[in-house]
Amino acid sequence: MKLRTRILATLLAVVLAAAGGFASARRASAASLTEVTGFGTNPTGLRMYEYVPSSVTARPAVLVAVHYCTGSASAMYSGTEYASLADRYGFIVVYPEATRDGHCFDVSTPGALKRGGTSDPAGIVSMVQWEEQHRNADASRVYVTGISSGAMMTNVLLGDYPDVFKAGAAFAGVPFACFATTDGSLWNSACANGTITKTPQQWGDLARGAYPGYTGARPRMQLWHGTNDTTLYYANFGEEIKQWTNVLGVSQTPSYTDHPQSTWTRTRYGGTGTTAPVEAISIQGGSHNIYGSGMGELALRFMGLIGDSTPPPGGGTGACRVSATVNAWNTGLTESITITNTGTSAINGWSLAFALPSGQTFTSGWNATFTSSGGQVTATNTSYNGSLAAGASTSIGFQASHTGNTATPSAFTLNGTACTVA
Repeated sequence: MKLRTRILATLLAVVLAAAGGFASARRASAASLTEVTGFGTNPTGLRMYEYVPSSVTARPAVLVAVHYCTGSASAMYSGTEYASLADRYGFIVVYPEATRDGHCFDVSTPGALKRGGTSDPAGIVSMVQWEEQHRNADASRVYVTGISSGAMMTNVLLGDYPDVFKAGAAFAGVPFACFATTDGSLWNSACANGTITKTPQQWGDLARGAYPGYTGARPRMQLWHGTNDTTLYYANFGEEIKQWTNVLGVSQTPSYTDHPQSTWTRTRYGGTGTTAPVEAISIQGGSHNIYGSGMGELALRFMGLIGDSTPPPGGGTGACRVSATVNAWNTGLTESITITNTGTSAINGWSLAFALPSGQTFTSGWNATFTSSGGQVTATNTSYNGSLAAGASTSIGFQASHTGNTATPSAFTLNGTACTVA
């Protein structure tokens, strides 16, 4: 009971923080979260909700977004940016909802840890199949992400159904089968406390054993974890890396390491690019509550669901102009940027990319969702400034440190199109 109380308290914080951060974006959308019933095989009585944006493409990708213990489909919908990203890029989001006491997903029982089993994973795959049959969804572009219990389910789904999912992103989870039990319990304290360790081969064999005889391509995996996680301890992060590097047949030695933010360490395995086979992001000082604004877009870029050069459907760019001014001091600066649509049609959803001058390091920003890597910065619109009519402007800004060079970036691109720099 003490463990359950701690989990509920921790994850309630996720709900409250997330709801405040994304609710306004959801209210602004014309589409809505809708329940689907009678979607197929559903051994444990899960509920299925879908978000189909008004801009859905003719052959849409599907993202399955799995909630945490005590969570719900609506909390995951309002507490993450996946639906707003679906508005921009035209994919469908499926939100499974657990119905058992505590609203945790089964990642423990024998019926959950095999393909075609008798528990939650089978019901979730039925949801995907329903989308393919009724929404013309593209079976070759199905992805999954989750937080906590949903992160554990992400690991399980990639093991059980490697032929269904192309990639996954797990926020504060544990390896496939780490939570395995044989007494009907859905909780495994040894795993939660990070005391279960195995060799990469042992972990890999567990994941491969969920679908004996499968020889096809394996889904790529992105892993996120906070070093101060006291619900699913940080040691599980290293065990996940062991498992998925082994499953994907790549070295445990990183091919690439960087720090997208000052407290993040990102390592890539088997490749150096955005879509490397395995990517792991460690957040120094991060608690179990690590999911935050902007992380969802990074996850989707890793998965390949959206690409760095992919413009939002119907967005267009026409022509654009950017002006930037810097206010600098000692080793820091702020930069104000004005983006103007100089084209003849509206821009609906934008992403501004630029490279920082040598010696500058991005630290934070406002009026946009910022991501940075190796001096490359991308600013993506928020819910309130994503639409720019012809001739309209919007202003954003960021803070950075510097080693003496306080110049503005020399070039900007908006949705992949070069802008005039004023």
